[in-house]
Amino acid sequence: MTDKKDIFQTICIHEGEDYERFYGGVTPPIFENSLFSFPAYEEIDKAFAGNSNRYIYTRGTNPTVEILERKITALEGTEATKVFASGMAAISAAIMSVVKNGDHVVAVKNIYSPAYQFLTDYLAKKFAIDVTYVDGRETDEIANALKPNTSLIYLESPTSLNFHLQDIRAVAQLAKEQNIITIIDNSYSTPYYQRPFEMGVDLIVHSATKYLNGHSDVVAGVVTGRKDLIEKIQENELSLFGGIIGPFEAWLIIRGLRTLGIRMERHTKSALKVANFLEQHLKVKKVNYPGLESFPQKELADRQMSGWGGLLSIEVEGDIEGISRMMNHLKYFSIGVSWGGFESLVFHPYISLKHKFTLEEMAEWDLSPQLIRLFIGLEDPAVLIQDLAEALEQL
Repeated sequence: MTDKKDIFQTICIHEGEDYERFYGGVTPPIFENSLFSFPAYEEIDKAFAGNSNRYIYTRGTNPTVEILERKITALEGTEATKVFASGMAAISAAIMSVVKNGDHVVAVKNIYSPAYQFLTDYLAKKFAIDVTYVDGRETDEIANALKPNTSLIYLESPTSLNFHLQDIRAVAQLAKEQNIITIIDNSYSTPYYQRPFEMGVDLIVHSATKYLNGHSDVVAGVVTGRKDLIEKIQENELSLFGGIIGPFEAWLIIRGLRTLGIRMERHTKSALKVANFLEQHLKVKKVNYPGLESFPQKELADRQMSGWGGLLSIEVEGDIEGISRMMNHLKYFSIGVSWGGFESLVFHPYISLKHKFTLEEMAEWDLSPQLIRLFIGLEDPAVLIQDLAEALEQL
């Protein structure tokens, strides 16, 4: 019997490809053009009437971009996909396609920071959108936050700082019972380890900048899900806001997808070794990683995820100066935001959070000034562990 993960990797390589269409080339060409011409008046007339499969203008569709969209649709097990120029272009388009003036949104705390800003600072102020933030670990809390005008439940499971999970299937069922749309950010898990559409979620968003591309050389985003909702986004938020991905960037992500499953396995194997080491270290108070047996929501993680990836966080003993010394001492972890590429990274979220939240507000959101986020790249895990061991002595 063929393993599901073998099928996944085969989809990464072959879905959407047609070698004969491009003279036998195993890598598709980059259609780096803005428009597509027609041989006759009648042909362009058919295209505008929707009676032709010819391309018109890259802001609408493009052959290279279409290959990428077909791959992601197959990998996520969804009905349709659109790709965007950034993760935030995708997230904002997905949200804007659902909400209208005066609506209410329920979102989990500790979502991607720009998504939080979009909901709180932009939509709430400009369109009178009411937003309620919940911890999300208990579905009843989400249910109790719903209002008659709730149009959207926005999830991120796991969240990317403290890795809290939501019961995706239970929340999706709750939303369907009340005709509420659900959106989830699946960047952490990728479809290799979690497929929210199969659990009932309507729309899935990704920062394709991260694992899907995997090489730290593209900024891009994805919205995938129900065909009717994606068609609405194609007609409105994508075409009218114009946050399209370029053909070259789409081609780079196609390249990255070819090794997605292999990379995720490596990230997970290495991260689990690092997490187990850190959990035993005297200067580490807490390790947040869904792959650990000590993870508080391990049963739920095992139920809705099939693996964990390379992102984790730790809470350490020591002050801000000590954390600074520790990070500066690291040799193989670069200091930087984002994650999901080939390189290991370290980031101190307090650097960003202190400009937006008081210490009391951070505590309310279960965020400590001693929290450090680590991304475990593709390097030798023994080297990374030694690097961390030496750096932690600086605390």
